[in-house]
Amino acid sequence: MALGFCIGVALLLSLWSKAETAGIPDGVLRMECHDRYFMIAVDISFTGDEPHFEAVDETGAYAITQQYAAQCGYSINVHPLPGHVELRASYFSCQTQNKDDEMFTFNFNLNVTQEGKEVTYPLQDKTCSPSVPWSPREVTCETNYMEVSVRSEVTCPSGTKKDDWNSLKPAHRSTTSDWQVMFQTDDEQLPPINISDARKQGYAFLLTEGRLVFRAPYGQPESFSTEVNGVPVEAVHATIFSRQSWVVLMVDLVAACSMDEGLYNESGYMLWETPEMLYPNLDGQQINVGLKGQLVAQPVAEERGYIVGKQNNTIQICIPENAEGRYRKSALEDDLYEFYVYHLYLEQILVDEDRVETRIRSLRTLATPLLPSPIFAENQTVLEENMFTVYLGDVPEDVQLAAVHLNGQEFTVPLSVSSFIITKVVHPNNTHGYKLKVPFEDPVVLQQFSKTDALHYILNINYTLTVLPEKDLYYHMESVVALVTDVSPPQFDAVCTESGISFKLDHRPFDYLWEITIDSDLLTSELADQHGYIISNDSNSLLLEVPLFSRGYEYKNVSLKGFFGTFEIIMRDLETSEVQGSTIKTCPFSPTELIMCSTDGRMTVVADLALAIPNGGNPARTNLRDKYCVPKETDGSRALFSFSINSCGATVKLNSENVTYENEIFYRKKLLRPSQVVSDNAKERVTMQCTYPLSGLHRLFSVHRFESDAVGIGSLLHTTHPAAGLQSPTIQPTSALTTTLATTTLAATRRATGSYKPALHPPSRYVKLTRFRYPTNTRFRYPANANYRYIWPTLNKGVRQSLQTKLNAAHI
Repeated sequence: MALGFCIGVALLLSLWSKAETAGIPDGVLRMECHDRYFMIAVDISFTGDEPHFEAVDETGAYAITQQYAAQCGYSINVHPLPGHVELRASYFSCQTQNKDDEMFTFNFNLNVTQEGKEVTYPLQDKTCSPSVPWSPREVTCETNYMEVSVRSEVTCPSGTKKDDWNSLKPAHRSTTSDWQVMFQTDDEQLPPINISDARKQGYAFLLTEGRLVFRAPYGQPESFSTEVNGVPVEAVHATIFSRQSWVVLMVDLVAACSMDEGLYNESGYMLWETPEMLYPNLDGQQINVGLKGQLVAQPVAEERGYIVGKQNNTIQICIPENAEGRYRKSALEDDLYEFYVYHLYLEQILVDEDRVETRIRSLRTLATPLLPSPIFAENQTVLEENMFTVYLGDVPEDVQLAAVHLNGQEFTVPLSVSSFIITKVVHPNNTHGYKLKVPFEDPVVLQQFSKTDALHYILNINYTLTVLPEKDLYYHMESVVALVTDVSPPQFDAVCTESGISFKLDHRPFDYLWEITIDSDLLTSELADQHGYIISNDSNSLLLEVPLFSRGYEYKNVSLKGFFGTFEIIMRDLETSEVQGSTIKTCPFSPTELIMCSTDGRMTVVADLALAIPNGGNPARTNLRDKYCVPKETDGSRALFSFSINSCGATVKLNSENVTYENEIFYRKKLLRPSQVVSDNAKERVTMQCTYPLSGLHRLFSVHRFESDAVGIGSLLHTTHPAAGLQSPTIQPTSALTTTLATTTLAATRRATGSYKPALHPPSRYVKLTRFRYPTNTRFRYPANANYRYIWPTLNKGVRQSLQTKLNAAHI
């Protein structure tokens, strides 16, 4: 008999239902009625990888094995991607209760192994009805069998061919009235056998109220495989007959199915082909196509991206890669790949020359080869934000981020408390991404400084991704670099205060490239304590309070109205200590009193003489021990003196570590005008001292000028005036206020007792004082041109003799 083939599809109307079966959790089991089959889907999470079904009827329960399924019209498929096992049962399957070919009732058991024991769950009976009328001939090409059913009342064909008469000869020679079947392969006709024998060989024959059904598993000995227009086809041709006297009843049953496995092309389509002329066809055919048992008409499918065409008498179905209903899966094979699975459902409706309609349904599972699934990383860093922003994109839905390694340090996801964040970004195309933000100053970031004044922030990222559900690990590496070209030394903000200067530095990520110094000393908390600075430092800023007269100030334009104090903070290269920048702040100050001891041996004093001169006295009439040393400037109660420390009658005091120069302010009582009346009620005497460490005076008097490595320690002393009148200049004060700072203000301090804080310097060997020789412990006054006095300190006898020996040896 001639074989013809056309592809046609009828619209599928499926009835979905959720099973309500005791013992099975909600959402695990689904049951659906389709137009020609019943479907059960159970989640693999409940059944495991090897579930078992039983078909139940009034005679008992029958295990649906692989062989039994193909013979009795069942198809069991495990679909890992959606995660369920699927059972499809033909309306003409063995245990189905059929009522007039209009109502079909199904009854199944589900057997699963739980905790090592097999548990049986009876599933609820389900009744289905065809959504479209039966065609005179219907062919189903399932995944494991072929099924053809014909209406039992059909008219004879209009034409008879020679081959038809040849097939009648064996039936006519038969001597039995039992039904027999005769198979015909591609090139020969096999001897007839009884239906019962054919059933033993795996074939199924069923006579219903109105249809004759024949079912054959794929690969039977009596079926044959061939190629039609290059497409592989498997066919089975069976003729059943029965001889009643001289009349022979004969039914020809032919099932032919395309065995094409599909082909994926680079344009993103999955191509499946079937020959056009497998069944007789007169006027073309109608095609319906879809996925997962859902059919739509050809025009609708084409609107959804399908391509349905014909080439070389072959029907071609092109499924778009992103078709609704397809399944996608990631796979790891040295690199990250993906593949797509399509559960194709195709229906062809065609009409032969006798106007008999044939409906052919094909259910095929198609899969693409492994396709590259590249993941990309994009550097979205904005320098002004001072942080890395890196986006990892095109991550498939079944791939999750498990951890990140940043410059070798591992951080698991989700992150615990950290200074950086990872945000998941979901996209409509079933992919997602991860946005990583890491601040430049984070300790995990590498920093490199180039000689071109450019700072490189480096972040090496190793993403650890997990492919689900296998939990295979995939690694994606990316390195990002942020280049900061505006790299300049730190610059403090400075503000003048009443008590000094306040400096503030807002930290930048690259400030560590410089060290901060005061002169040549590194600014540390120890240095701040030593010099009286107030320092605080946190992750945001550095605050430095420098009180007035702290070490490091420079003073200019000193007058009774005030002066200018300048403090400098120096920035040096971390490696070479080369000066690369500084912050200099000059502020005006107006203290009531002050004393300054400069490195070149100059003492500058502003003293409040309100209690040191008689009432009505004029500060301009004051002088130092040398009466010719008078104030530079005076006002109503204050006087400004500025003089060399070894002049104006100064005295010198020496101990093992320091040398102290001292002078005193006196008031001349002689009246300038006879009418001026001045009472002698002065209550204080004012003494000023400058103390220098001997370690900084290695060249004292060896050159013609005073030189000190550091400014001296100034003391402005207000002591009680003796009752007997003004004391001798060499008498030491009874109490004093002393400071370790370079200069001191004493406006509000009177009659305070202080102590000298020894300088932190090694002692000098000896000091040259004069070119004249004097006996030990002798108080003396230098000639007028020397203008200074020397007082021996209290030393033990051995020290005095040693010092005297050095002085004699030097011809002092």
